[in-house]
Amino acid sequence: MNEQRKHPRTALALEVKISHQAMASVVLLTRDISESGVFVVTDGTAALPPVGSVVEGQVQGEMEDPPLVRMEVMRIEPDGVGLRFLTDD
Repeated sequence: MNEQRKHPRTALALEVKISHQAMASVVLLTRDISESGVFVVTDGTAALPPVGSVVEGQVQGEMEDPPLVRMEVMRIEPDGVGLRFLTDD
């Protein structure tokens, strides 16, 4: 496969709560992260909204008051979902 990524990915396993108005919040484990996004593992057990949807994510258990991060669903694979970080600028 020809990798065309702008930012290198780093393996990182963290629990992240993913929320969207059309679904119940779910806590999933990250597989890797980069400057521009994160891949979360679903193993087919969590139904996330379709590509193009905006979700909110929040790291669990690593800090006292973690920020909410807006992310766009970029791709859905059998084992997880690729999410792109959104900025306000």
